[in-house]
Amino acid sequence: MIYALLGYLHAAAGQRVRAIQDLAERERGQGTVEYVGLILLVSLLMVGMVAAMKGFNGKQGTELADVIVNKIKEAVNKVSFK
Repeated sequence: MIYALLGYLHAAAGQRVRAIQDLAERERGQGTVEYVGLILLVSLLMVGMVAAMKGFNGKQGTELADVIVNKIKEAVNKVSFK
């Protein structure tokens, strides 16, 4: 009787471990997808802000938009692939 119970518990624990491992396999790479989505969202917000600032008739809006665009270009130019 006790051996049957221990056998059942061993099988049930093994099944749970396999289920957890399968779940981990399906979620591999999820962090990368989330980071790419976040980068795209920030990029879209920056483009919208630059477009809105250029829409102002004042000199300050255009200057601010140019500064933002120049900073983005500098950051992109600093990126190097090894």
